[in-house]
Amino acid sequence: MVTQDQHANHGVAMAQNYHRRNFLRHGLTLAGAAFAWRSLQRSAQAEAAKNPQPITPEQGLSELKAGNHRYVTGTHLHHDFGPERPQLALSQHPFAIILSCADSRVAPELAFDQSRGRLFVIRIAGNFVDDNGLASAEYGAAVLGAPLIVVLGHSECGAIKSTIDVITKNKELPGHLPKLVSYLKPPVQQALNQGGSLEAAIRQNVVTNVGKLQTAEPVIAPLAKEKKVEVVGALYELSTGRVEFLS
Repeated sequence: MVTQDQHANHGVAMAQNYHRRNFLRHGLTLAGAAFAWRSLQRSAQAEAAKNPQPITPEQGLSELKAGNHRYVTGTHLHHDFGPERPQLALSQHPFAIILSCADSRVAPELAFDQSRGRLFVIRIAGNFVDDNGLASAEYGAAVLGAPLIVVLGHSECGAIKSTIDVITKNKELPGHLPKLVSYLKPPVQQALNQGGSLEAAIRQNVVTNVGKLQTAEPVIAPLAKEKKVEVVGALYELSTGRVEFLS
């Protein structure tokens, strides 16, 4: 006959075994997590070694050109996005700021064959500089340390087309679009005054906004003057994916 004390002792032993198993399971879980973390770190380091981070404007520009060549020729790098997440959750260190149009056919990370964390992308229809975009560019350059800024226009830009229609046909646009077009009017009008086409207006818009950034006080202009930041223009051709950098 089992006594009450034996029942109690048996219960204690069962509880101790349960806690031991739980502790072992928990320990194995922690060990597995640590192993997985180390594996992710090794993978991220291997990815970084395969495509090292540019640290100067010249290196950044060379990498963007090389990345676009990979994109156009279909020889793009394989980006393993999993391992980079833990590192990117801690910090970001982009080497280039891209002021790009919001057009859904233009994707800077793809066009330049770059993984996350390498490009600081600002997108707005018409790829122009306003106060908000300028503040973002200042943050990317002064706080994140990106040494290169690219104003990226593209062929068949709808925002530029609409601006041309407003200028030449007195077209009325709904909502807040007139405010957006007001930023695009000066360069588009300049191109049209010189007998330019849509392509010329797109190019002039890029050139104008490069100039705005190069002279933007109080942050970017001093950095550009000290050669710590370079601002360049570029045009993305929708039909080929090729990027032309403007001198």
